[in-house]
Amino acid sequence: MSLVRVRSKGQMTLPDRIRREARLDEGDYVEVSMQGDAIVLRPKKVIEASQAWFWDARWQSGEREASSDIVEGRTTAFDSDEDFLESLD
Repeated sequence: MSLVRVRSKGQMTLPDRIRREARLDEGDYVEVSMQGDAIVLRPKKVIEASQAWFWDARWQSGEREASSDIVEGRTTAFDSDEDFLESLD
C-alpha cells in the first residue's frame, strides 16, 4: 500500500509502481468514482474519433478471425498482382 498526499487543487502523484502496473502514461485519462467510502481510479484509454472504426465489435471480430487464419496457415501467397486478381474471378 502506498500513501500519497493531496496537494493544492486536488492534485496527487501516483507512485511509479502503480503507474507501471496500470500502464498509465503522461496524458492518459483516469475515471474517478466513489464506491462506498472508497475512491476508485480506473485507467481509461480514449480512442481518437478517426480511429473508432477499428475498435468496433464487428471489426475486432474480423481481426480475430484473420489472426486465427494466419496462425492456422489458412492463407494464400501470390507471385504477382495479376495472379491475385485472377484468383478473384
